[in-house]
Amino acid sequence: MELVLEGGFVVPNANAFGHTFRDYNVEGDRQYGVENFYKTNHICQTYEFVKKMREEYGKLDKVEMGIWECCELLNNIVDESDPDLDEPQIEHLLQTAEAIRKDHPDEDWLHLTGLIHDLGKILLHPIFSKLPQWAVVGDTFPVGCAFDESIVHHKYFKENPDFNNPKYNNKYGVYSEGCGLEKVLMSWGHDDYMYMVAKENKTTLPSAALFIIRFHSFYALHRSGAYKHLMNEEDKENLEWLKIFNKYDLYSKSRVRVDVEKVKPYYLSLIEKYFPAKLSW
Repeated sequence: MELVLEGGFVVPNANAFGHTFRDYNVEGDRQYGVENFYKTNHICQTYEFVKKMREEYGKLDKVEMGIWECCELLNNIVDESDPDLDEPQIEHLLQTAEAIRKDHPDEDWLHLTGLIHDLGKILLHPIFSKLPQWAVVGDTFPVGCAFDESIVHHKYFKENPDFNNPKYNNKYGVYSEGCGLEKVLMSWGHDDYMYMVAKENKTTLPSAALFIIRFHSFYALHRSGAYKHLMNEEDKENLEWLKIFNKYDLYSKSRVRVDVEKVKPYYLSLIEKYFPAKLSW
């Protein structure tokens, strides 16, 4: 089976390379590079590093541009951490959004969330001094508490400075039971960055959309059920939307192309509804 963009979403049997989705151990062209990516990511994503990145990029003083302009800038960016696809990112954004639109025609906020959820990968563009991929893409996880074993390639955390720090290497770390994920620092990358961009630019998207944007790569939570002890009631409600969204984010990755010019007017209308014309990035 392949992704069907006319008439409803169909989950394919395999990814763009003919393998099972999110199989990080299968031998293939991208397996070695993906594992090396996670090795560096897990060693370098520390609590102090995340605080530094949030302070620097939270200023949103790099550039001003609109949402669609940002989509087009992603044309030449390929995610090195993704074992399922090596197409330019704008393809993935539109595949995700269109798949959601087929199954949830009345949830226009969710269509737009599908389009913009990965726009934080613009951090890889030279206009942002081009951060390394390990600081932009890949699965995300909390810092400041123990690294759960469900996180992909967990073994490499042993070389992370926080791994043996008694302040951070326990169940709660610097957090508390039910504190809410809003208070939790996540490994730095495109998810957290786009969340800050949307929030600080006063989007009118609902809280579930912001939750999806910030946590869509947090597979330890929405696939393995880890870190639920840090969630509050609003998080639990929003998690149900994230689980719905994840099917489209993950399984829409295919070689099927979307007619950009055909769907562009619809998404421009949603951008105008939920965002200002220009955003600070």
